[in-house]
Amino acid sequence: MITKYSEIVLAIKYRERDDKGDWVGGPMYYISKGLGKNWKWLAVLFAVFATLASFGIGNMSQVNSITGSVIGAVTAFTAISAQTELILKWVLGIGLAVLIAVILLGGIKRIGSVTEMLIPFMSIFYILFTLIVVIVNIGSLGDAFVKIFSTAFTPQAMFGASTGIVLKQTIIWGLRRSAFSNEAGLGSAAIAHAAADTKGPVQQGLYGIFEVFADTIVICTLTAMTIIVSGIDIGFGTKPGSELITAALATVFGEKFAALFVAVALMLFAFSTVLGWSLYGTRCVQYLFGSKGVRAFQVIFIVVVVVGCVSPLSFVWDVADTFNGLMAIPNFIGLFALSGVVAAETKKYFGDKSNLQ
Repeated sequence: MITKYSEIVLAIKYRERDDKGDWVGGPMYYISKGLGKNWKWLAVLFAVFATLASFGIGNMSQVNSITGSVIGAVTAFTAISAQTELILKWVLGIGLAVLIAVILLGGIKRIGSVTEMLIPFMSIFYILFTLIVVIVNIGSLGDAFVKIFSTAFTPQAMFGASTGIVLKQTIIWGLRRSAFSNEAGLGSAAIAHAAADTKGPVQQGLYGIFEVFADTIVICTLTAMTIIVSGIDIGFGTKPGSELITAALATVFGEKFAALFVAVALMLFAFSTVLGWSLYGTRCVQYLFGSKGVRAFQVIFIVVVVVGCVSPLSFVWDVADTFNGLMAIPNFIGLFALSGVVAAETKKYFGDKSNLQ
């Protein structure tokens, strides 16, 4: 939460207007402006990695999840052949590419208007249905928490951690998936926040704290609790992707409804993420090449949507994880170097008693 807060505070403090009059900002701006011209190479490095990451975490992995959830919903109603599945992937890929093109080429205002409608809608319904499953199995809630902590500290887990093998894998996979959950540390969300109409850096930064709490503490914990209390088999690797939560919801709502609901929810979640990352990539390309390079990036971004839909799942995740790690490195260097600026802005804001009334 504090990492994302810091990113947003710096993004607002060092943002600037582009040639169209829009606010632009993010790690590439607070690194180059906050640390000085000698550090511009680090800002360029972030922009390059973030542009590449927009094709992974912000595009291929998301549309691949959409395709998987739709196919899962279809197979819940009727069996399909491998050939039909491949055709469905291509149809979904082309359809999503066209839809994203219409929104993306419409500019930042159209992206914002679409996402502000999708996110509250999908979040409320997802929380509602997971809560119902937890309430139905409320007697298993205590056992679920016991299971989480007991299996984390079993002799096998402790021995593995002491040798460094299990601990290493836990940290690696934890960092990978947490980046997908809330983007804290990547610096990507700060690019979107830089465009906000806000009174100051701290006021906007507080929204970042709430985002991480709502997404990771509330939604992710509810997802985990729903899966565990439902009593389904959670053997590692037996149900990849969205299949676990689908199976958990099916224990209360039935297989067909659960498959359909998860498909719709994932489509909305993933689709809004694709739109957000299209903006991140656009801003990074704009920083590197100016407005003249934006249209070329957008065309490539739209083409990659189709590639992501038809590519193998393992390949998609490997690409996304690689570029996530690369873009986080220059961002963290900037955050540590400018931590004093964040502290000063925070003290200044909370030191003014009128802000606390």
